[in-house]
Amino acid sequence: MADARIPAAADAPQKKWFKLQIHSILSHDMRQIGIIANESQARIFSHCLVAKGIANEVEAEGPNQWAVWVHDEDRLAEAAGLLQRFLSNPTATEWKEAARQAARLLEEEQRELREYAKRVHNSEEVLPRYRPFGAGLMTLILIGICAYVAVLSKAGKNMEAIIPLMIANPMKWAGQLTEVRQGEFWRLITPIFIHYGPLHLIFNMLWLFQLGSLIEARKGSLYFLLMVGVIAIGSNLAQYLMVNPRFGGMSGVVYGLFGYAWMRGKYDPSSGMTLASEVVLLMLLWFGVCWFGLVGPIANAAHTAGLVMGMGWGFLSAKLRH
Repeated sequence: MADARIPAAADAPQKKWFKLQIHSILSHDMRQIGIIANESQARIFSHCLVAKGIANEVEAEGPNQWAVWVHDEDRLAEAAGLLQRFLSNPTATEWKEAARQAARLLEEEQRELREYAKRVHNSEEVLPRYRPFGAGLMTLILIGICAYVAVLSKAGKNMEAIIPLMIANPMKWAGQLTEVRQGEFWRLITPIFIHYGPLHLIFNMLWLFQLGSLIEARKGSLYFLLMVGVIAIGSNLAQYLMVNPRFGGMSGVVYGLFGYAWMRGKYDPSSGMTLASEVVLLMLLWFGVCWFGLVGPIANAAHTAGLVMGMGWGFLSAKLRH
């Protein structure tokens, strides 16, 4: 038998119809109630049954033969009676009105299903925190660059090696971004690769590894790299404008990544970037310790700019996600 179901009624997601259909499939109690000799009329009658909450299917059984099947055995007599009335006068106004009513019901249900789909996420979206992840490629590359610059510059002691990476040459500094204005645009980013001393390098790389791997795994390498670049430029400019060009380090970016993961996890738990409360407390305590000058000269303006940028980015992306 050729399968030519009429999707408008048989496969449409009308609530009551759908529940009845599931029940009937499990119970194997679908029954044929008659034949309609016109496809258009078969479609109209199928809609009429839907309007009355009677689950049905219409299948082509041959030339000008459309069989009407009803799923709920308890409503067979009602459906058969409707079919006899329909066949006696298929052009009656009541059938056209019933068909229009069914179309409205199906359209409304389709709209509700679309709205429901927007609120429901699959397991990959809801539970990404359970997906394992390792070190991200871009995270490892950034760590490698920082390590290379640290070796080349002897942990910041070789000024000739790090001056080309500074946002401005401190030996010629006149309060303007002279080198950048002359086309050395990389200087807006490259201060993040400069570290002064092994502890400075190790501390920043540990946090970069943890936060960078997390974000890169959830958002992808290109997104992560874009985030690092934007936060690096913002935090470097803040430190330069508020202090001077004698600074370096990944900590501004680290605080940006922390702020992003913190806000994103807080306002969008399904993102899989929820940070432990101990991590949040530790980062904020260290932020305060640095501002009070308890650990020597620190690029606090870069920390603050990075944190604010990251928090704003995370908050907005979480809200836009919903």
